[in-house]
Amino acid sequence: MDQYDEDGVYMQQEDDWDRDLLLDPAWEKQQRKTFTAWCNSHLRKAGTQIENIEEDFRDGLKLMLLLEVISGERLAKPERGKMRVHKISNVNKALDFIASKGVKLVSIGAEEIVDGNAKMTLGMIWTIILRFAIQDISVEETSAKEGLLLWCQRKTAPYKNVNIQNFHISWKDGLGFCALIHRHRPELIDYGKLRKDDPMTNLNTAFDVAEKYLDIPKMLDAEDIISTLRPDEKAVMTYVSCYYHAFSGKQKAETAANRICKVLAVNQENEQLMEDYEKLASDLLEWIRRTIPWLENRMPENTMQAMQQKLEDFRDYRRLHKPPKVQEKCQLEINFNTLQTKLRLSNRPAFMPSEGKMVSDINNAWGNLEGAEKGYEEWLLNEIRRLERLDHLAEKFRQKAAIHEAWTEGKEHMLQKRDYETASLSEIKALLKKHEAFESDLAAHQDRVEQIAAIAQELNELDYYDSPSVNARCQRICDQWDTLGALTQKRSEALQRTEKLLETIDQLYLEFAKRAAPFNNWMEGAMEDLQDTFIVHTIEEIQGLSTAHEQFKATLPEADKERQAILGIHNEIAKIVQTYHVNMAGTNPYTTINPQEINAKWDKVRQLVPQRDQALIEEHARQQNNERLRRQFANQANVIGPWIQTKMEEIGRISIEMHGTLEDQLTHLRQYEKSIVNYKPKIDQLEGDHQLIQEALIFDNKHTNYTMEHIRVGWEQLLTTIARTINEIENQILTRDAKGISQDQLNEFRASFNHFDRKRTGVMDAEDFKTCLISMGYNLGDNEFSRIMSIVDPNRMGIVTFQAFIDFMSRETADTDTADQVMASFKVLAGDKNYILADELRRELPPDQAEYCIARMAPYTGPDGVPGALDYMSFSTALYGESDL
Repeated sequence: MDQYDEDGVYMQQEDDWDRDLLLDPAWEKQQRKTFTAWCNSHLRKAGTQIENIEEDFRDGLKLMLLLEVISGERLAKPERGKMRVHKISNVNKALDFIASKGVKLVSIGAEEIVDGNAKMTLGMIWTIILRFAIQDISVEETSAKEGLLLWCQRKTAPYKNVNIQNFHISWKDGLGFCALIHRHRPELIDYGKLRKDDPMTNLNTAFDVAEKYLDIPKMLDAEDIISTLRPDEKAVMTYVSCYYHAFSGKQKAETAANRICKVLAVNQENEQLMEDYEKLASDLLEWIRRTIPWLENRMPENTMQAMQQKLEDFRDYRRLHKPPKVQEKCQLEINFNTLQTKLRLSNRPAFMPSEGKMVSDINNAWGNLEGAEKGYEEWLLNEIRRLERLDHLAEKFRQKAAIHEAWTEGKEHMLQKRDYETASLSEIKALLKKHEAFESDLAAHQDRVEQIAAIAQELNELDYYDSPSVNARCQRICDQWDTLGALTQKRSEALQRTEKLLETIDQLYLEFAKRAAPFNNWMEGAMEDLQDTFIVHTIEEIQGLSTAHEQFKATLPEADKERQAILGIHNEIAKIVQTYHVNMAGTNPYTTINPQEINAKWDKVRQLVPQRDQALIEEHARQQNNERLRRQFANQANVIGPWIQTKMEEIGRISIEMHGTLEDQLTHLRQYEKSIVNYKPKIDQLEGDHQLIQEALIFDNKHTNYTMEHIRVGWEQLLTTIARTINEIENQILTRDAKGISQDQLNEFRASFNHFDRKRTGVMDAEDFKTCLISMGYNLGDNEFSRIMSIVDPNRMGIVTFQAFIDFMSRETADTDTADQVMASFKVLAGDKNYILADELRRELPPDQAEYCIARMAPYTGPDGVPGALDYMSFSTALYGESDL
C-alpha cells in the first residue's frame, strides 16, 4: 500500500537510500554503540561491563559471562591463562555454546575474535542478539524479525504520521519510538506535541524516557540516525527488541484480529504448499524425462572394458542418483495428502494439480523409468556375454589360423617343384609316395580349414567389430587351400605318368610315412586341444572338461606304443641302409616328418598335459568360489525377501486393525519404521554380495528365485508404504483434533469402514461406500451420491480411503466451534453494530492482510445500504467460502 507523509508527499525513497548506503560506513559506528550498550545492559547484572567491543571480548572471559547471563545456563570452566591458545579455547567454548542452541555460525572463527577483527566480532554479537533477544519473538505465527516488525506495525497503526515498514528509514523521525512508548505508557510522553519535522527532539525524547522509566539503555545517537541516509538495520532492530521485551500484554481487539490473520495465514500456507507441489512434481518429472532416454540407449560397445564402464555407470545411477529421487517421490505423495487434508479441514476445495502432474501421472512416469531401467540392465548383461563369447571365438580363430598358416608355409613351392623330371627310378617312387602322404596330410587339415571358416561365419553373425580383418584372413586361407588342392592334383597326375617308368620304392619308408603322418596330425591336434582356451559357467561344465582330459590322458600309453613302433620302423630302415649299403640321401623320401620332430612334438604334448591339468584345477577353484558366492547371496536373499513380504503384510494389518489410540498406533508405526530402517545394513550387505557376483560374471543362481532387482523394488515399496501409513495416521490425528472426534467415534468409524471393506484392501470402492451410507440411514439419489463422492474422492479414482471416510463423517457430525470463533471475532470488531466497516479492518489488521481480506469481501454488499459495510454472513462467507458457517 502506498505511504504518504502528513503533507501528502509520496514516500518512495527507500530504494535510493539503499544505493547511497553502499558508500556510507556509518553502520559500523552505530553497531558498535548499540551492541556495546546491549551487552552492558546484561553484563551489569554480573557487576561488569565492556568499553571496546572488539578488545574486551578477545580473551573470551566476558563473552562467556555474557552468554551465561542472557541464557541462565553455566558454560564450561574458562581458561585463566593469558596465552593465545587460552583465549582461543575460551572463545571456542562460547562459540560451541551458541552452536548448541541451533545457531549456524557462518565464517566466524575463534581466531578472528581473538585477533580483534571488528567485523567478525560485530557479526558474532549480532548472532547472539538474534538468538537470545529476537528469535523467540512470536506474533501471530510469525517470529524473529518478521514478528518484531509485525508487532511494531500493530502497536503504531493508530498513530498519525507513523508508518513502520522496516528497521531503518521508518524510524528516522523518532515518532515510531515515541508511539511505542505512548501506546503502552501514555503518561510518559505527550504525543500530541511531537512534530514530524523535529526528529532530533523526537529521538532524544524517546531515548531519554526509555532509559529513565523503562530501564532501556541509550543504544542509539539521535545525531547518527539523522545524519545517516539509512540507519543501520541491526542496531535499530536490537534497540527495538528491548522495547518489545519491556512491554507485554495484548488487547481484546488484537485477539480478534489474530484469529482473522490466522485464517489468512492458513490460506497463504496452502497456496505455498500448492506451489511447492507443482515445482517438486515438475522437477521429478523432468528428471525422469531426462533419465529414460539414457536408459533406452542401446548403442553397443566394441570392447569388454567399454561395456564394463557402462555397467559401472549404471551402478552409480542405482547407488547415488536414484535413491534421492525415491525420497522425493515419497515426500511428494506425503505433501499431497497433507495438503488435501488441510484443505478439507479448512472447508476448501480439493487441490487439483496441473495437467500431467497428478500423483498417478508421476507413478506412471516412475513405472516407465523402472521398466527402462530393468531393460537396460538386461541388455548390459547380454552384451557382456556376447562380447565375452566374441573374444573367445576371435582368439580361437587366431590360434587355428596361425597353426594352419604355419602348416601351409612352403607347401605351394613344394607342389610346384619339377624335381621328378631328373629323378631316378627310386627317387620318383619316393616322390610319388611322398605325394600320397601329403595328400593324406592335406585331407587331415580339411577339418581345420572348415573350423576356421565356421568360426569366421559365427563372428560375422555375432557382429564382431573386427570382422573385416577376420574375413580377409579367412578368405586368404580358403583361396590358398583351393590353390593347394589344384596344385596337389596337378602334381599327382604328373607323378602317375612317370610312375610306370620307375620301380617300387622301399616299403619300409612308405610304411613309416603312412604311420608317421596320422600320428603327427594326432600330436598336432592334441597340442592344439591342450592349448585351446575354454570358458565355463558351472562346476558341471568344468567337471565335464576334466573328465574328457582324463580320458585323453588314458590314451597316452597306447599313443606311446605307436610312437615306439614308428621309431622302430625308422631304426629298421637305418639298419637296412647300413647293412646293404643303400645309396640314400639320408632322409625319408616319402615324408618330411623325422624321428626328431616326432620326439619333439611328443615331448611338447607331455609338457602341455600338466599345464592343462593346472588350468582345469584353477578353473575348478574359480567355479567353486562362484558357487560359494551364489549360495552366499541366496542364503541372504531367501531371508530378506520373505522378511520384506512379511513386513508389508504386517503394515497392511496395522493400518486396518484397531488397537489403541491413534497416538499409540503412530508410536507403534514409528518404532516399526525404525526397526525397518535398522534393517538397511543387511540390504547393503546383500548389495555388496550382488556386486561380487556381477564382478565374477555370474549370470544365474539356481539356489534362489530372488534377484537383487526384486529385493530393491520390495525394499523401496516397504519404505514408501510405512511412510505413507504414518502420514495417514498423522492426518487422522489432524482430523480428529480439528473436528473434536472422540476415540470411541474413531473406533466406530474404523469398524464400519472395515466391515464394508469387503476385499480387505484398506479402501472401499464406490459400491461398498454407497452400501455403507445406506446402512447408516442416508437416503441417496444419484445426484446426492455423486456430490458426496466428489468430496471423498476428489481425484476420481473410484475409491474411498479411511482418511476421506472419517473426514466426511466428522464433517457431518462436527460441532459449531469454527462458527463460534468467527462470531466472536465479528462481535469484537463490530462492537455494538451489526456490521463492520472496511476502515475498521484497515485499522486493526496489518495493511497487506487488511487489503487482502477486503479484496475477498468485495463481492458482498453491506446491510442497511451502508457503503463498504459487511454483516456477519458476508463476513464469514468472505473468509471461509460457501459453507455451513
